[in-house]
Amino acid sequence: MSKAVFYHAGCPVCVSAEHTVADALKTPVEKVHLGEARGRLAEAERLGVKSVPALVMDGHVFHINHGADLSALK
Repeated sequence: MSKAVFYHAGCPVCVSAEHTVADALKTPVEKVHLGEARGRLAEAERLGVKSVPALVMDGHVFHINHGADLSALK
């Protein structure tokens, strides 16, 4: 089974992407609000996330629209 993690910052763009993309996937999606889980910023950055909202599946990063640069969340 694929592992999927949806990183976001809670902004309107991110929430819209969560409802449109993450909730539509057939695979379970772990949703990580980086504003609330700051300890996971380094993990997201290490995986290649540059901005949120972003979906990481099987090691591939899919940047969806543009809510905020990851650097703005630090």
